[in-house]
Amino acid sequence: MTTVSISRRTARTVRILGVASASAALALGVAGNAFACSIKDFSAEAKCDGEKGIITVKDVDPSGTPATVTVFLQNNNADERMVGEQEVKGSRQGTTVTFAEDWEPNAVYRVHIKAVGKNGKVLVDKDIEPNLTAPSTACAAKAPSTPASPAEPETSTPSASEPEPTASESEPATESASPAPSASESTAASAGGSDNAPSPAIGESNLAETGANSNTGLIAGIAAALVVIGGGAVFFGLRRRGASNDNSNR
Repeated sequence: MTTVSISRRTARTVRILGVASASAALALGVAGNAFACSIKDFSAEAKCDGEKGIITVKDVDPSGTPATVTVFLQNNNADERMVGEQEVKGSRQGTTVTFAEDWEPNAVYRVHIKAVGKNGKVLVDKDIEPNLTAPSTACAAKAPSTPASPAEPETSTPSASEPEPTASESEPATESASPAPSASESTAASAGGSDNAPSPAIGESNLAETGANSNTGLIAGIAAALVVIGGGAVFFGLRRRGASNDNSNR
């Protein structure tokens, strides 16, 4: 039987190589665990986008493992409804997904994260703790804009170079004196009579021609009186002639 002896130098070399291999394996394991997806890589926040509420979830997983983010509204520690579900792929700088949610003040939300590795192993299947609580103040609505006041019309002032309008240009010309009567009108007026009686107006000339003057009644009265007197004289004359005839016959 042949015995193979190992020198001390060879044994020392083998021992050093084993320690180095174990150290390398341990370092690789630690590094792998450090880059693996974890629930600590996720954070959630409720905030305002203008006058609307939103919920954001940020993933800072440097390995870039895809994860599914699901948000639930809580009511008495129970899911009331699901707000939404999105997939996020983290990065060292951080990747954010946004959920539109008009949250009420102090509303509580449960944010669940599920991440599966390339080998099908579930790396994360947990909720972000503690639950997300919305701010105590709701998002402020924008104040209505007040309409701008209408600009006052500018008053036009005459420039110094422009001459001011004269009195004849600014005021209308006054009417001239009434025209003097013509020669024919003055002759007709003088021929109307030498007495100082006023000449009849234009509208009264037709009435004078038809006898509708103010002297017509007086003339008619005198004519009637003459007719009555003449009739009486004829009556008395006839009566006296009859009486004289009777006396002569006797």
